[in-house]
Amino acid sequence: MIRHRLFWPIAALVALLVLNTVVNPSFLEVRLQDGHLYGSVVDILRNGAPTLLIAVGMTLVIATRGIDLSVGAVAAIAGSIACTWIVSGGGALTGMLLALCVCVLLGLWNGFLVSVLGIQPIIATLVLMTAGRGGAMLITEGQIITVNDPLYRQIGAGFLVLPIAILISLGVLLAVAALTRGTALGMLVESVGTNPRASRLAGVRSRTIVWTVYVFSGLCAGLAGLMISSNVNAADANSAGLWIEMDAILAVVIGGTLLAGGRYSLSGTLVGALVIQSLTTTVYSIGVPPNAILVFKAVVVIAVCLLQSPRTSALLRPRRGAGTTEPRTPEVTAA
Repeated sequence: MIRHRLFWPIAALVALLVLNTVVNPSFLEVRLQDGHLYGSVVDILRNGAPTLLIAVGMTLVIATRGIDLSVGAVAAIAGSIACTWIVSGGGALTGMLLALCVCVLLGLWNGFLVSVLGIQPIIATLVLMTAGRGGAMLITEGQIITVNDPLYRQIGAGFLVLPIAILISLGVLLAVAALTRGTALGMLVESVGTNPRASRLAGVRSRTIVWTVYVFSGLCAGLAGLMISSNVNAADANSAGLWIEMDAILAVVIGGTLLAGGRYSLSGTLVGALVIQSLTTTVYSIGVPPNAILVFKAVVVIAVCLLQSPRTSALLRPRRGAGTTEPRTPEVTAA
């Protein structure tokens, strides 16, 4: 059990929930009111929905040996476009579709830089991370755009028994899992991440796959940006989606997906996103000073990653009895 890649993330999640329950005995209570579910656990799922959405897209990007640092800026652009469109008299549905189309184009741009021009992913997406935030500021003219549209509010704060944001994020996760694990697409993504040159020689269109995962990452970031702005009925280009790319990357890594590419775990990403959001809730409930929140969060994440390392797993692995000996592997000497 200890050697399973999800053992320590799940253990950390359980520990956080237990700690919150000790501090607040009613933490795990869930109540039904007016046909809606309310409670601290529901709030964790709802507030973590944007992070989970972005982390799902980030999982596929990282599986192809890439990284996408621009998702926070793309989220800010999506909220800015939608809110500006609604305020100018356009419909909410049209504004959301327009925002998502722009985010797809931004994902195409990232994919073009990485797969066609061969620019390192961290550099290619860093460009949009910087320019995208400035573009969002230009769209809103540096102002916080406030909207009051019932349809737009549904995506981030609406309910269908559960919050709609939770249903959207889980729906995207299940759809991606079914598509990548039920077809050959997941195997092709892993092959490109494991050895791009070998997969290309084997006939795999690695450039198309890399391009596709960056487009999907941009789409997920745009949908998350709509959730964030809808939840507060406003578009704040300066702070919307700020540092959410770091939370998404941490969620993917905590879930067991290696930054070196190759094998990935969507179930691990779900657990990692819950750990990140539960940790954010915990630091407030136990009274951690605001100026120490990021330090506390970093310490917990580092601890979980260290516990997942192969050396730590080997140290924690139960040793055999003194009367037994482990079979030795014959040594092979290279000529």
